Amino acid sequence: MWRLLLLLVGTAQAEDLLYLYNWNNYIADQTIERFEAECACHVVQDYYSDNEEMLAKLAAGATGYDLVIPTGNATESLIRQHALRPLDKRLLPDLKNIDAAYMNTVFDPGNQYSVPYAYTLTLIGYNPNKIRELGLPVDSWAVIFEPRYLEKIKGRVTVLDSQRELLAAALKYLGYSANDTEEAHWKQARDLIIRAKPYWAAFNASSYIKELAAGNIWLVHGYSSDIYQADQDAQTSGRAFRIKAILPREGAVLALDSMVLHKSGRRPDLAHRFINFMLDGKNSAELTNLIGSGNPNRRALPHIRPEIAQNPAIFPASGEKLEMLKDLDRHQRRILSRIWIEIKLR
Repeated sequence: MWRLLLLLVGTAQAEDLLYLYNWNNYIADQTIERFEAECACHVVQDYYSDNEEMLAKLAAGATGYDLVIPTGNATESLIRQHALRPLDKRLLPDLKNIDAAYMNTVFDPGNQYSVPYAYTLTLIGYNPNKIRELGLPVDSWAVIFEPRYLEKIKGRVTVLDSQRELLAAALKYLGYSANDTEEAHWKQARDLIIRAKPYWAAFNASSYIKELAAGNIWLVHGYSSDIYQADQDAQTSGRAFRIKAILPREGAVLALDSMVLHKSGRRPDLAHRFINFMLDGKNSAELTNLIGSGNPNRRALPHIRPEIAQNPAIFPASGEKLEMLKDLDRHQRRILSRIWIEIKLR
C-alpha cells in the first residue's frame, strides 16, 4: 500500500514540471523559486546562446519544451513553421500591463502566440577614458566601420559574431533599413565590413563583456544588457573607468524577446500560469534589475532601480530610430550565408 502511494505521489510530482527553453541568465533565481512555490511545481530550464541555435535544435526534433523565449524574427519563424500553440488570453488577465508600443508587432499581429518579455538594443559600448583621450566620435556607426577612426584603436574593438546584427549595423550606417534585403545593398555592407575587419580584435558575442570590463577592449558593437553588465563588473572590480553605451544617430536594432508556447509542450496550463506570473510588475522588474534589460511592462517601472530606468541606452526615448529584425525566407538566408562566409574568409 505504501509503495503504491509513494509511486502515485512521485508520478504527480513528475507531471508538475514546466520545461523552459531560455537564454542563459535571463531570469532571476528568486523569480523561479517564487513561481515554483506558488504553483507547487518545478521549473526545468534548458539554455541557448542565440536564436539560430534554438531554431536548429527545435528543427532537429527537440521536443517537450512548454515555453520558449525567442526574439521577434525567431518568433516569426516558429509561427511560419506552425510550431507554436495559440495563447488562451482568458488565462492572462495581466496582459494589460504590457505597453501597447510592444504589442501587435509585425511578427505576431494581434499577439496570437507571443507575450513580450524583455528587450535589448544593439548599440555601441565604450571605455570613455580611452575614447575621450583619442578624440573619437561614438555617436555614429562610423567609429566601428571607418579606418580613419579604427586605426587609432586597432585590436581594441570587437563586433558581434552575428550575421544579422552585424549586417544590420552596416546597413544602418549606409543609410538603409536594418531589414533591407536588396542583394546589392547587402554586398555594399559586406564590403564595408571586410574593409573594417583588419582593425577588429574579434567577432565576439560572449566574452566581450569580460574584455570590456577588464579594459582590454575599448569599443564594442554589442547588446545593451551586456554593456550594462560590463559596467557593473568594472565597478565591482574597482576599475578606474566606467563603461558607457550610446545609440548611434543612424539608428539601431531593438530585439524584443517574447514568451511563446511550443506545440510539443505537455503543460500549457503551467505555461500560461508562468506567463501571467511574469506579467506581474515586481516579477518582471527582477530581470531588468538583474541584467539591465529593457522592459515592456508598464507595471514594472516603479520597481526598477532608478539608475537603470533613467538610462537612455536601456530605456530609449520615443522617436529613436529603432527597428526590429524581420525573418528571412530561404532564398535570403542562402544569400546571407554566402555573404557571411565571404566576410569570415577574407
